[in-house]
Amino acid sequence: MKKITLLSLAIGFTLSGVTNAKVDEQQVKRLSGELTAMGATRSANADGSIPAWTGGITELPAGYVAGTHHIDPFPNDKIEFTITSANVEQYKSVLTPGQVKLFETYPDTYKMNVYQTRRSASFPEHVYQASIDNAGRAELIQDGNGITQSAVGVPFPIPQNGLEAIWNHILRYRGEALTRQAGQATPTASGDFTYIGFDEELMLPYGVKGASPETLEETNILFKFKQKVTEPSKLVGTALLVHETMDQIKTPRQAWIYNKGIRRAQKAPTVAYDAPGTAADGLRTTDDFDMFNGAPNRYNWTLKGKQELYIPYNDYRLHSDKVTYDEIIQAGHINPDLVRYEKHRVWVVEANLKSDTRHTYKKRVFYIDEDSWQIAVTDIYDDRDELYRVGVAHGLNYYEVPTQWSTLDVFHDFQSKRYIAIGLDNENKMYDFSAKLKDIQFTSRALQRDNR
Repeated sequence: MKKITLLSLAIGFTLSGVTNAKVDEQQVKRLSGELTAMGATRSANADGSIPAWTGGITELPAGYVAGTHHIDPFPNDKIEFTITSANVEQYKSVLTPGQVKLFETYPDTYKMNVYQTRRSASFPEHVYQASIDNAGRAELIQDGNGITQSAVGVPFPIPQNGLEAIWNHILRYRGEALTRQAGQATPTASGDFTYIGFDEELMLPYGVKGASPETLEETNILFKFKQKVTEPSKLVGTALLVHETMDQIKTPRQAWIYNKGIRRAQKAPTVAYDAPGTAADGLRTTDDFDMFNGAPNRYNWTLKGKQELYIPYNDYRLHSDKVTYDEIIQAGHINPDLVRYEKHRVWVVEANLKSDTRHTYKKRVFYIDEDSWQIAVTDIYDDRDELYRVGVAHGLNYYEVPTQWSTLDVFHDFQSKRYIAIGLDNENKMYDFSAKLKDIQFTSRALQRDNR
């Protein structure tokens, strides 16, 4: 059985259900002491394998030029050991059931190269302060399907339940706006694939420096996202626009799809929950994007506590423009020699499908990095209570912002023995976090105009 430390019990917090009680002043003070502003344990673990957090990456590596792929800030780190199917038994306490299943499914090729732990996650100072400010005022509304009195930082750095923890992931800081060229692949069982390219624009009003809870509640917009397919040619002309709301009961997610066949943008209320992801060959749901997104109202959420876990971290080699897609994509799983694993503490959040609703996934367990609130791994179960999929986010610090985010999200389907890799950008231009985007670019009319 996995060792999950129920830290929340020690300070008297409720681990399941929804509570609107705000964190008191005494707890807020912990965010400047034993805890970081993001709510992570500041100190090292018992044996020192997870070091103390000392600020993460605060300086750009020598030679880095903004707008280019990120230089590995730890180029001299060596592999400390490798987990394989031959020795996985001794590491089960620091792996998820889904991770263990990968070794069972691909015993001859799957492995984890483990490096020393670098707690490299960092954010701007105003994000830390906003998170501290949010801790004493932010509340869930509409049975947890909306949020109030929160802006810029994570709303609940000291979460009291599973809903608060998943909202921290949804609202984690990723800058104010960005444009990116990236793509995905859904290789066959033999490893053959067609690269599907996207141009994407993301505007994040919630993360804008100086944003106030009052303004956000008035507009009721968390972010606006636009995506168009750039290749292959048969899919060019497909595009998506999403307006994500702060109170999803007051105004549910708004979405539009442009289809070249009808040459106009259409409202798409089904772009949510378990609707198939764009060009995903049935290997992910809409709410798998970014590991989890959208309204949480179809699940009961439970905060299980914290656990030490081996997760992808500082995956700069996988992110490098010196690596091609052909080198990354292999049969069964991505190239394990390009992946760096480290031991980190994660929050464990379990989502169980409500009896009066439906979703392809009956249960999901999320393992969320304590330093960033980025979901690192998610184990997904079907209606037979069997492992159906496992999702893995390959994280790194985009230190020009700075923000901790993934460079590649991979979802493995155990039934088909296939996977989808989302975010391939090695052969494209790097994200532009300095992009100046405007609301007028995120209308259905703009979606139609841009794609005609």
